[in-house]
Amino acid sequence: MDIPEAPLQVSQPVMVKRHRLSTRLWHWLNAAVVAIMLMSGLMISNAHPRLYWGHIGANPDKAWLELPQFPGWATIPSTYSLADARLWHIAIAWIFGAAIAVYLAWSMVNGHLWRDLRPRLAELSPAHLWQDIKAHAALRFPTGEAAARYNVLQKLAYCGVLLVLLPLLVLTGMAMAPALNAAFPWLPEIFGGRQSARSIHFICATGIVLFFIVHITMVVLAGPVNEVRSMVTGWFRLPPGPAEKEAAHD
Repeated sequence: MDIPEAPLQVSQPVMVKRHRLSTRLWHWLNAAVVAIMLMSGLMISNAHPRLYWGHIGANPDKAWLELPQFPGWATIPSTYSLADARLWHIAIAWIFGAAIAVYLAWSMVNGHLWRDLRPRLAELSPAHLWQDIKAHAALRFPTGEAAARYNVLQKLAYCGVLLVLLPLLVLTGMAMAPALNAAFPWLPEIFGGRQSARSIHFICATGIVLFFIVHITMVVLAGPVNEVRSMVTGWFRLPPGPAEKEAAHD
């Protein structure tokens, strides 16, 4: 008498809450705002594509970096207009600065920064960091519940952007504003002069662009549908862990 085989147990996908509403709203607002500021900033750069250190800088002065002319499809507006680019840049800058301040304050109140983004001491050990770097280089992404948490490389990247690059962009932008210089003459001096503030502003903006490229690349490699869904709805589908993977191949 044949004994019927037991039906294969297929585990149901597990959905977990990954992102709070405040994080999702800030993410998409910030994406739009940063895009507009970068594109208008490129038009401002086209007007004088030379960077200096110190208090003054003009065409006869020696620049430490000369930038290319950016094409119209990458700038706001698409045709040359320094005045319009400044209007866009300054108008959106208020939204940019306010959104950062509100998000950071709320993230401290609800514990997001301390609980989710703070690297633990064990994670900062050279051995742990090297293991994470090797795993990312080999495109081995976390599975199971670990996939719903930030790994140490993500924590360091997000803290660097949230706590260093974005605040520096705001402060150096304020240091370059003539009206604010009149009210706070000490502000440009923090960075060694208006031209130094402009150079640091550009370096931070470049850092944001590099972060964006790496971020989008990792989203695509890790599974764009699941990643984007979690940032829209807040719900993340856990990838199967090793046990589930072995059962699926039996």
